[in-house]
Order: sequence, then C-alpha cells, then structure tokens
Amino acid sequence: MKLFNHSKAGLSPAFVYPLVFIAGALSHLAFAPYDVWPLLPLSLALLLGLSRDSTPKVAAKLGLVWGFGLFAFGLRWVHVSIDNFGGLPLVASVGLMALLSLYLALYPALCLYLLNRFFNQTLAARLLAFPALWLLTELARGWVLTGFPWLWSGYSQLEGPLASLAPLIGTLGIGLCLSIIAVILPELLRRRWSLLAIPLVITVLSLVAGQTQSVQRDGRTLDVALVQGNIAQSLKWEPENLWPTLIKYQDLSKPHFDADLIIWPEAAIPAPEAMVSDFLLQLDRGIKESGTGLISGIISMDPQQQFYNSLLTLGENPDGVPLLPSEPGRYHKHQLLPIGEFVPLEDLLRPLAPLFNLPMSSFQRGAALQTNLAAGNVTLAPAICYEIAFPELVRKNTHADTDVLLTVSNDAWFGDSIGPKQHMAIAQMRALELGRPLLRVTNNGITAIVDEHGAITEVLPQFEEGVLRADVALVRGQTLFNLTGQWPLIVLSIAVLMGIRYYRR
Repeated sequence: MKLFNHSKAGLSPAFVYPLVFIAGALSHLAFAPYDVWPLLPLSLALLLGLSRDSTPKVAAKLGLVWGFGLFAFGLRWVHVSIDNFGGLPLVASVGLMALLSLYLALYPALCLYLLNRFFNQTLAARLLAFPALWLLTELARGWVLTGFPWLWSGYSQLEGPLASLAPLIGTLGIGLCLSIIAVILPELLRRRWSLLAIPLVITVLSLVAGQTQSVQRDGRTLDVALVQGNIAQSLKWEPENLWPTLIKYQDLSKPHFDADLIIWPEAAIPAPEAMVSDFLLQLDRGIKESGTGLISGIISMDPQQQFYNSLLTLGENPDGVPLLPSEPGRYHKHQLLPIGEFVPLEDLLRPLAPLFNLPMSSFQRGAALQTNLAAGNVTLAPAICYEIAFPELVRKNTHADTDVLLTVSNDAWFGDSIGPKQHMAIAQMRALELGRPLLRVTNNGITAIVDEHGAITEVLPQFEEGVLRADVALVRGQTLFNLTGQWPLIVLSIAVLMGIRYYRR
C-alpha cells in the first residue's frame, strides 16, 4: 500500500517515518532555551504536507512519530529527576520516558486522524479544520488526567513576532495562529499564492498588537528581595538539615529587611508549622518591626494531619502567625504534580520503587479559586511550581486589583537541564498574557523578575545562593485575555468543525 494516495513523489514509509521523527525532534529547538521559533511551523508544515493525501490511519501514525520526536527530546529533562531520585535502573527510567512521550504523542496523532478522516475532502475544509483540531487537542492534553500543557506550541513563539498576540488570545491562541500558518505553507508549494494573504494578515495583526497597550504603568513601584537558598535536593528533606536551612534563609534575608517584600521559594520551610512554630513567631516579630512583609513556601498540616504545599505570609497579621491551613494569609497549591505530589493508585504503585514514594508525595489539593495574598502593600496572585503552566488557573485568580503575579518553585529536581529554562519561559508567557509583572523565586534558579511585557528584567545565576533586590514597576488595566480567557477560541473551534460537518451534509 502506498503511503500517499496522490503523491507524485512516491516516497516510501522507510524514508518518511524517519523524516517525520527528525522533524518532530528538531521542532523542540523552537522552545526555550534555544528559541529558534520558525522551526515549529516549518516542522508542522512538513508533517501536514507528508500526510495530506494519506489514509486516516497512516496520518495518525505520522502524527504519533512526529509527536514522539518532539516530546522525547523536548522533555528529556524529566529523565534527570527519574534517574537521580527515582531509584530505577536505566532501562526502566528510559522506558518510563518513552511511555510518557508516546502518551503525549497521541494528541497530535488524534489531530491528524480526525483531520484526514472527517475533514480532508476539500482544501477549504482542511484549511479550516486543522487549526480548530490542533487547538482542541492541545487543550485536551492540558486537561486529561490532570493535564500536561508543557510544550504547547504557542510557547515556541515567545521570542517570535506572534508573542505580541498573547495579551489578546493567550498561548493557545498563538498556537492556533501558528497552526494556520503551518497548514497553509504546503499549499504555497502547490502555487496557491492567494493563501499567502492569511499569514500576512496574521503578521500585520501581531505587529499592530505589539503597538497597542491595554495596561499602563501607574508610577508605583515595589521594592522586592527574592531569596535563592540553593539547597541541594539530596539534603532538602533530611531532618538534620531543617534548622541549617531555616538559618540560611533568615541570614540571607536580614540585610533586606528594609525592602517592601521578601520572598522565599517553594517549601523553603520544609516542615509543618508545629515543628518550627518558635522560629516563625520570632521571624514574624522581626518582620513586623522592620515594616516589611515576607512570603515563604511551607508545608502546611491541618488537625487531621493532611498536608498541603502552601505559601504563608508573615508580618501582615496583627494577631500573629497564622498556624492553621484554614486561616487567612495562605495559599494552598491546587494543581498537583502526578507522582511528585500525589500518587494515583498509590496502594499499588508505592511499593514498586522509590520513584512512587518521593518526599511529600501525599499532598491534598487546595481550592481552584483562592484569595490573593496581601503583603508589602500589594496583592499577589500566586502559583506554586507546575501551576504556572495552567493559564486558566492563573487567569481566574488574577483580578483587576491584582498587582503582581508570583510563582515559587524548586527546580533542583532537574539539575542543569533545559527543564528550568522551559519553566521560566512558561512563566514569562503568563506575565505577557495577563499584563502583570511577575516574580519568580526558586531554590536554585531560575529566580527572576519579569515585566508586564513578558521580558526578564533581573535574574540571578543558577546554582548560586543569593538575593535578587530590585524595584518592580506596577501597572493598572487588564488585557483582553485576562477578561475572556481561552473560551472564545474553544467555542469558535468547535463551531468551525460543526459548521464544516453540517455544510457537508
């Protein structure tokens, strides 16, 4: 059976499948830290061109191979944590990475299967359907089984011209525009030059969007001190290292008690309040006397001995330190990381390997909507670690009176890999979408300040202890994406697909 029913090239599967795999693998270079942003639309265009006249089954196989190349290379940083802390032999850890990549590759495979099965009869149907299917399958990847929206195609354009569309249509919307360009490029090789108008219109819109501003700086500034403790991951949860860790963060912070706000990273206090109550009370008194505020990651424990990955504010409560998870001045992580923070089917999986029994892998989930933190005379919309990759979660907690986005993390799990750099780029996109400055505080990097345009203005070196002290310009106003979110594009995509099917009938 020929791979392409109408292909004049007569390419054999022995050549096409490796070519598609290489295209998918190269497309990961469009993302941070490489940012070769044209690679993803070109790679996707090659996939669409090669699958254009194939059967739905073959198209799905090509999508699977392309996706496997993208995720196997783009998510190779996950293997660092599995290899270093999972307690598994190399064969098993590589096997787990392959399974993860194959699972994620199912989504582009599904996209191409549906395209060639239901929408490949006419050029117009294909051109309209692919962007809608691409958006919906990326959305599904960010939702099914708690979701994994890492490497959404829109993130590849952070340093490209389409980034200016983020305040209007968000990361998924940028991915939609990218998919429109990708599906048109193969048709240009067939000399359908009139279609060139569509990418040109998208380019003009992005240029115009870059010149318009929905948020403005209002003259206020926030003097912040972001503390990066650089605690080795192998020591972080050792009981004997608890007090040296607390003293290190306290000593790093003391010279900056004149700042408006001091922030410590995720789980900087790696113990429940009951174990460190004297330290917290003493620190709270010092913070109040200095007139500053402090936010720290902490492990919360309620009276039923259920644990939460939390943020705690100090220096703000006149009645002292809030010592219960139900009291104000806290944020509890909602979007938990599978395996790392909760274990599905834990009775079955925990006995199998240390990977399924990592420290603090039994957290409870906080509410999806929580009150912004108030500290240093500003309000902050927080996101802990992995949560920053979920744009709707962050958007729903960002309001007209939210001054700053805050994300804390501990990327020490992933060593000197591309993972923390991709994580940083995702945080930049949230700042750009929502038009708010963002503070990112981590254990060992990347600790940085991002302005309302998504640009890093200050950053600490990775793998060094230190304090990032800077003034942050505050803004007023809301972006269109902050007001509407992803829903208009989701509804539009569904309507387009339903319209094509109805028209055919």
